[in-house]
Amino acid sequence: MAEAPGGLEVVRRFVNTRNVENGTDDLADVDGLTAFCREHGLAQDGEMAEMAEMDRDRAVRLREALRGVLVIHDGGPPDPEAVADLNRLAVDAPLVTRLDDDAAVTLVPAAGGGGAVLARLLALVHGAEVDGTFARLKVCPADDCLWAFYDQSRNRSRTWCSMEVCGNRAKVRAYRGRSREARA
Repeated sequence: MAEAPGGLEVVRRFVNTRNVENGTDDLADVDGLTAFCREHGLAQDGEMAEMAEMDRDRAVRLREALRGVLVIHDGGPPDPEAVADLNRLAVDAPLVTRLDDDAAVTLVPAAGGGGAVLARLLALVHGAEVDGTFARLKVCPADDCLWAFYDQSRNRSRTWCSMEVCGNRAKVRAYRGRSREARA
């Protein structure tokens, strides 16, 4: 599967910490969240020591809200609950602008702890929105998949995470449905 550019790849991997098909969740406990944050540079060492179950719950809510919002990128209607939850989570994860040593402006968390992790993820989403890549991050519409993928197609028309797997399953289901209707 193609990687998303820059920090958007971290967002894609974050959304994919829940594997619907296999029934696994990398964020099932605080240790899983800590491991993900460490692997992707989302938390400072002191922040990871402060991680609590509440932080894990908010991270899971953020993941699912992002998944609910990504359906927009494939022409689906926005999930109003996902948008509202994303906005509620953003209030608890404020960002401020900072200039680094080279005078480059970046968005950084206003506070530490678990809120800082959410803020860093939201800053990556914001950066991808600004550079135009966020619209290419989509969620597979198959109810038994829901995998986030980056659409590299020229016309942004890719629908399935994998045409060979999910796309093929959808075509077979549609064919069987038409066959049943024809026999009835």
